[in-house]
Amino acid sequence: MAKTPYQPPQQSKFGQFVDSLFLLVLVLAALFLPVYFGLAGGGKTTLNLPDASWADLGQNATMAQQWEKLGYTPQTAHELIATRFDYSFSLPALLITAFVVIAYFWLVFRWSAKEYKDVIAERFDR
Repeated sequence: MAKTPYQPPQQSKFGQFVDSLFLLVLVLAALFLPVYFGLAGGGKTTLNLPDASWADLGQNATMAQQWEKLGYTPQTAHELIATRFDYSFSLPALLITAFVVIAYFWLVFRWSAKEYKDVIAERFDR
């Protein structure tokens, strides 16, 4: 019994444009919404040092000389040197994210298994 060749669905140029625009909006939303709602990154922390000297900032003589060549003093460089990014993360949030990504790919492969099998059967089961 011969199978009819697989014919992928046809889409108009306007439909392709709308799909592309929709995907672009989804990507931008996925990138910017976590930042907008404060869910991305822990922010920055600044060390408060009572006396702002190069030694208190952890700078040796060579480093201090380079800072001074750039026009900085210990007081003006304090914020640049003492500000640190917070790289802490939440283990439950990491596990939930991993679960969502793995579940998404599992669903994609599961739902498209029939189409994959039809295309493979058409091409290789002669």
